[in-house]
Amino acid sequence: MDYVKAFLIGGAICALVQILLDRTKLMPGRVMVLLVCTGAVLGFLNIYEPFTKFAGAGASVPLLGFGNTLWKGVKEAVDKEGLIGTFLGGFKASAAGISAALIFGYLASLVFEPKMKK
Repeated sequence: MDYVKAFLIGGAICALVQILLDRTKLMPGRVMVLLVCTGAVLGFLNIYEPFTKFAGAGASVPLLGFGNTLWKGVKEAVDKEGLIGTFLGGFKASAAGISAALIFGYLASLVFEPKMKK
């Protein structure tokens, strides 16, 4: 049942984002920034954590979850290190995910031949 719930919640998030992309003139990069910022704000308001407990990976995997991870990292680092934690916390909390994205992106570029759109 957890897989079904995660699939439905994650799919609903993706469907809403696709509708946003199709119905507005927002560029994909701006929508991605909007999602990350929304996840951080929802984390700040203590709304995202209960949502993640309910939805599981359906809520933690999309870009909303990345924004929440950044927020949690900043919050913990500020509590431990003070103001400098504002700059360090997000990097520490999300380093593994960012590194994985870079490494797998590089490996994919070695396997597949990129083509420019015409």
